[in-house]
Amino acid sequence: MDVIIREITPEDNAQVAKVVRTVLEELGVPKVGTAYADKALDDMYGTYNVPKAIYYVVEQEEKIIGCAGIAQLENFNGNVCELQKMYFLEEARGKGIGGRMIKICLERAKEFGFEQCYLETMPYMKAAQKLYQNHGFQYIDSSMGDTGHYSCPVWMLKKL
Repeated sequence: MDVIIREITPEDNAQVAKVVRTVLEELGVPKVGTAYADKALDDMYGTYNVPKAIYYVVEQEEKIIGCAGIAQLENFNGNVCELQKMYFLEEARGKGIGGRMIKICLERAKEFGFEQCYLETMPYMKAAQKLYQNHGFQYIDSSMGDTGHYSCPVWMLKKL
Protein backbone atom coordinates (compact mmCIF):
# COMPACT_ATOMS: atom_id res chain seq x y z
CA MET A 1 0.00 0.00 0.00
CA ASP A 2 1.53 3.26 -1.13
CA VAL A 3 0.83 5.93 1.47
CA ILE A 4 2.30 9.26 2.47
CA ILE A 5 2.66 10.18 6.15
CA ARG A 6 2.96 13.94 6.49
CA GLU A 7 2.21 16.81 8.85
CA ILE A 8 -1.36 18.12 8.86
CA THR A 9 -2.25 21.27 6.90
CA PRO A 10 -5.26 23.57 7.44
CA GLU A 11 -6.87 22.06 4.31
CA ASP A 12 -6.89 18.63 6.00
CA ASN A 13 -9.13 19.66 8.93
CA ALA A 14 -12.49 18.53 7.53
CA GLN A 15 -11.17 15.17 6.29
CA VAL A 16 -9.39 14.45 9.60
CA ALA A 17 -12.51 15.21 11.65
CA LYS A 18 -14.49 12.89 9.37
CA VAL A 19 -11.93 10.06 9.71
CA VAL A 20 -11.94 10.29 13.52
CA ARG A 21 -15.74 10.46 13.82
CA THR A 22 -16.23 7.67 11.25
CA VAL A 23 -13.90 5.30 13.16
CA LEU A 24 -15.46 6.16 16.53
CA GLU A 25 -18.98 5.57 15.20
CA GLU A 26 -17.93 2.31 13.55
CA LEU A 27 -16.45 1.07 16.84
CA GLY A 28 -19.46 2.15 18.89
CA VAL A 29 -17.50 4.55 21.07
CA PRO A 30 -19.57 6.86 23.33
CA LYS A 31 -19.92 10.33 21.84
CA VAL A 32 -19.50 11.97 25.25
CA GLY A 33 -16.30 11.72 27.25
CA THR A 34 -14.23 10.65 24.24
CA ALA A 35 -12.41 12.30 21.33
CA TYR A 36 -15.75 12.43 19.46
CA ALA A 37 -16.86 15.47 21.48
CA ASP A 38 -13.53 17.33 21.48
CA LYS A 39 -13.79 20.92 20.26
CA ALA A 40 -10.30 20.47 18.78
CA LEU A 41 -11.59 17.92 16.29
CA ASP A 42 -12.78 20.55 13.82
CA ASP A 43 -9.46 22.43 13.82
CA MET A 44 -6.76 19.84 14.31
CA TYR A 45 -4.22 21.96 12.42
CA GLY A 46 -4.75 24.90 14.80
CA THR A 47 -4.80 22.65 17.85
CA TYR A 48 -1.41 21.15 17.06
CA ASN A 49 0.17 24.34 15.67
CA VAL A 50 1.78 25.03 19.07
CA PRO A 51 5.21 24.28 20.57
CA LYS A 52 6.02 20.64 21.34
CA ALA A 53 3.01 19.29 19.45
CA ILE A 54 2.57 17.72 16.03
CA TYR A 55 -0.17 15.94 14.13
CA TYR A 56 0.26 13.63 11.16
CA VAL A 57 -2.05 12.35 8.47
CA VAL A 58 -1.79 9.24 6.34
CA GLU A 59 -2.72 10.00 2.77
CA GLN A 60 -3.44 7.61 -0.06
CA GLU A 61 -4.37 8.96 -3.47
CA GLU A 62 -5.20 12.37 -1.96
CA LYS A 63 -7.58 10.83 0.60
CA ILE A 64 -6.77 10.88 4.31
CA ILE A 65 -7.12 7.34 5.69
CA GLY A 66 -5.50 7.77 9.11
CA CYS A 67 -4.06 10.20 11.60
CA ALA A 68 -2.27 10.58 14.95
CA GLY A 69 -0.43 13.17 16.97
CA ILE A 70 1.70 14.01 19.98
CA ALA A 71 1.17 16.85 22.45
CA GLN A 72 1.82 17.72 26.08
CA LEU A 73 -0.47 15.70 28.38
CA GLU A 74 -3.19 18.11 29.48
CA ASN A 75 -3.48 19.17 33.11
CA PHE A 76 -0.41 17.19 34.13
CA ASN A 77 2.67 18.51 35.85
CA GLY A 78 5.54 16.66 34.28
CA ASN A 79 7.42 16.03 31.07
CA VAL A 80 4.85 13.63 29.64
CA CYS A 81 3.25 13.74 26.20
CA GLU A 82 0.15 11.96 25.00
CA LEU A 83 -0.26 9.93 21.82
CA GLN A 84 -3.51 11.48 20.66
CA LYS A 85 -6.31 10.82 18.23
CA MET A 86 -4.74 7.87 16.45
CA TYR A 87 -7.39 6.51 14.10
CA PHE A 88 -7.34 4.61 10.83
CA LEU A 89 -10.14 3.88 8.39
CA GLU A 90 -10.79 0.20 7.75
CA GLU A 91 -8.83 0.20 4.48
CA ALA A 92 -5.70 1.35 6.36
CA ARG A 93 -5.79 -1.30 9.10
CA GLY A 94 -3.61 -4.38 9.28
CA LYS A 95 -1.02 -3.03 6.85
CA GLY A 96 1.68 -1.84 9.25
CA ILE A 97 0.71 1.82 8.93
CA GLY A 98 -0.17 2.14 12.62
CA GLY A 99 3.27 0.89 13.60
CA ARG A 100 4.94 3.37 11.25
CA MET A 101 2.80 6.16 12.67
CA ILE A 102 3.65 5.29 16.29
CA LYS A 103 7.39 5.24 15.49
CA ILE A 104 7.20 8.65 13.81
CA CYS A 105 5.19 10.15 16.70
CA LEU A 106 7.49 8.72 19.39
CA GLU A 107 10.58 9.92 17.52
CA ARG A 108 9.18 13.46 17.49
CA ALA A 109 8.21 13.17 21.17
CA LYS A 110 11.86 12.37 21.97
CA GLU A 111 13.01 15.31 19.84
CA PHE A 112 10.62 17.55 21.80
CA GLY A 113 12.31 16.29 24.99
CA PHE A 114 9.41 14.37 26.52
CA GLU A 115 10.36 11.60 28.98
CA GLN A 116 7.21 9.49 28.81
CA CYS A 117 4.29 8.98 26.46
CA TYR A 118 0.76 8.30 27.75
CA LEU A 119 -2.36 7.16 25.94
CA GLU A 120 -5.98 6.32 26.64
CA THR A 121 -8.13 3.81 24.81
CA MET A 122 -11.23 1.64 25.08
CA PRO A 123 -11.24 -1.89 26.56
CA TYR A 124 -12.58 -3.53 23.41
CA MET A 125 -9.95 -1.94 21.14
CA LYS A 126 -7.79 -5.05 21.46
CA ALA A 127 -5.92 -4.68 18.15
CA ALA A 128 -4.89 -1.14 19.09
CA GLN A 129 -3.77 -2.25 22.56
CA LYS A 130 -1.67 -5.04 21.05
CA LEU A 131 -0.06 -2.52 18.69
CA TYR A 132 0.72 -0.20 21.60
CA GLN A 133 2.20 -3.08 23.64
CA ASN A 134 4.36 -4.08 20.66
CA HIS A 135 5.81 -0.57 20.76
CA GLY A 136 6.62 -0.67 24.47
CA PHE A 137 3.49 0.76 26.08
CA GLN A 138 2.46 -0.86 29.37
CA TYR A 139 -0.84 -0.77 31.21
CA ILE A 140 -1.09 1.53 34.22
CA ASP A 141 -3.70 1.51 37.00
CA SER A 142 -5.09 5.02 36.75
CA SER A 143 -5.38 7.94 34.39
CA MET A 144 -2.82 10.72 34.25
CA GLY A 145 -3.63 14.38 33.77
CA ASP A 146 -7.16 15.30 32.75
CA THR A 147 -7.87 14.83 29.08
CA GLY A 148 -11.64 15.05 29.49
CA HIS A 149 -11.92 11.51 28.10
CA TYR A 150 -13.56 10.03 31.17
CA SER A 151 -15.22 7.34 29.02
CA CYS A 152 -11.80 5.83 28.13
CA PRO A 153 -10.94 3.44 30.99
CA VAL A 154 -7.72 1.88 29.61
CA TRP A 155 -4.48 3.78 30.24
CA MET A 156 -1.00 2.98 28.96
CA LEU A 157 2.43 4.54 29.40
CA LYS A 158 5.83 4.24 27.73
CA LYS A 159 9.21 5.55 28.85
CA LEU A 160 10.93 7.39 26.00
